[in-house]
Amino acid sequence: MFAVGVLALAMFVLLIPAIASGQTREVRPGELKLEVSVEERQATPFTREMVLLTIRGTYRRYITREKLVQPELEGFNWSQLGPDTWREERVDGRKVKVFIRRMAVYPERPGDLTIGAFRHRLTLTDEGDDWFEHDVASEPITIEVDPAPADGEWWFPVRQLEVSDQWSNAPDQLTPGEGVLRVIRVEALGATPEMIPPMPELSSPSGMIFAHPEKRLIQLTPEGPKTIAFWRWTIRPGNDVSAVVEPLGFDYYDTTTREKRTVEINAQRVAYGERVTESGAGAPATAQAVPEPAEAVLPGGPALAAALAVFAAALALGLRGRAWTGVPRLSDWVPGWHPQRRALRCAARAGRVGEVRKALVALSGAGPGAETYRTRLAELDRAIYSGAARPGDLMRFAR
Repeated sequence: MFAVGVLALAMFVLLIPAIASGQTREVRPGELKLEVSVEERQATPFTREMVLLTIRGTYRRYITREKLVQPELEGFNWSQLGPDTWREERVDGRKVKVFIRRMAVYPERPGDLTIGAFRHRLTLTDEGDDWFEHDVASEPITIEVDPAPADGEWWFPVRQLEVSDQWSNAPDQLTPGEGVLRVIRVEALGATPEMIPPMPELSSPSGMIFAHPEKRLIQLTPEGPKTIAFWRWTIRPGNDVSAVVEPLGFDYYDTTTREKRTVEINAQRVAYGERVTESGAGAPATAQAVPEPAEAVLPGGPALAAALAVFAAALALGLRGRAWTGVPRLSDWVPGWHPQRRALRCAARAGRVGEVRKALVALSGAGPGAETYRTRLAELDRAIYSGAARPGDLMRFAR
């Protein structure tokens, strides 16, 4: 029992220097260390090319509070890749606390650019368990940057690029009056949203194309920022058969292979689907078989007179109490005879949005139902300019 007590006392005496050294105001060399490293590269980076930094702190002291103060980073655009991390590691057989911050910087000009010292403001404890401030700083580093090649319209350096061309339904099997939504998805690793090329202008000599506002999202990953852009158009044939959407493409620079590359998206046919006739030949879906007309049987005189009497009575009942400011035209009351209503239906059947709106403007000026037409005109404008309208809804809207 006595031997055990002596052994415990000896071990406590041996630990006193370690305890004292960990709780003193004197910070010894090697206890606190902060360094900045640049990811190894095969070649000198170009301007606007992503460069990854790792800020790493190794601490052998108990830390009460901390705050990392970064330099101005003049000449760089930058992005922090997620929150700071703390973990324990074993170095030379002793446990140490490790602080890590990952950053992506983008040099804005060529030449030798210097990243100043990062400062980690730490709060430590002394022998009396009192707090005191202590700063630890990293060494400045210099990055050599080459000017970007001037052989393209848009300089787009990226570490990894994925492009997909998606359609809401089969573009060559549309139903009459239907449109199709096209979405091109661009996913770029190592690029920020402003680095993505502008949304290209999609063109077609015989198609109607409605461009939607593009969307850009960003995700922060340990390998760098990942930007996802969505380019969207609604397309429909400009006639009753088909249209061809012309190809599009853009250039980018692969920073992994150090090569310039081109993304090419082929032309696409947009058309109404075909039906199979009895002979097996294909025919446009808009060409409907016309049945043989049945033999017309005219009503007799008494039946015709009774029908006219019922119509006159219903008309008189409907107009009773109406304030007259003039004699209306008969075409105002018969939908099939009104020229603007007829123009509205024809324009909707042909898919011409502008002519549909023109007919609605004329109908909303005056006459029976003008207030209703003004309401429908406002609904049409909201649907067109907000991008919520689908071309296939035009005939249903007119009806």
